Amino acid sequence: MDDASKKSPGRPRSAKAHQAMLQATLELLAEVGFEAMSIEAIAARAGVGKTTIYRRYSNKEELVADAIESMREEVLIPNTGKLWSDIDALIENAAQITLTPLGRQSVAMIISSASSNSGFAQIYWTKYLQPRRQAFAVVIERAKARSEIQQDLDPGLVFDVMSGIMLYALIFQPTSESWTVYIRSALNLLFKETAN
Repeated sequence: MDDASKKSPGRPRSAKAHQAMLQATLELLAEVGFEAMSIEAIAARAGVGKTTIYRRYSNKEELVADAIESMREEVLIPNTGKLWSDIDALIENAAQITLTPLGRQSVAMIISSASSNSGFAQIYWTKYLQPRRQAFAVVIERAKARSEIQQDLDPGLVFDVMSGIMLYALIFQPTSESWTVYIRSALNLLFKETAN
């Protein structure tokens, strides 16, 4: 017991302190960028000790990844019984999350931070993208079981292509159709190609 009390001097861990850390991280990320920000600056801005941060995160990359994710809602994997209904639900969900000022800001932070720091890119891939990619594979596997698509279609490739199209259309917005229609049209080409 004495050892436990010796290991946790200073401010106690709390949801409020954690939220302050995440908010401070996002503010500094926007102000000075990933490379220039430090754990010391985050701690000072959040009003917590560095040890409070290091109790939760082993490095800056983990903290930044978690802070960015705190701005994003979890993507739910639909199960409508039809591939295109599932895809449409995913596109609609992505539009609601991404096509907002906060959504655009989070995407910009992810791309900027991952481009400039391979450690952050690896952590973000492992903790956030890979689990979503694996969850999305369920949609493709269900469609295969219903014989809606070819059995050899790679779910990871579909996820990557869909993500790439979404990012492209977010930066270079389509002029002749809505974002959601554009994404659906592009995916339709992919599924037609695999059917040939």
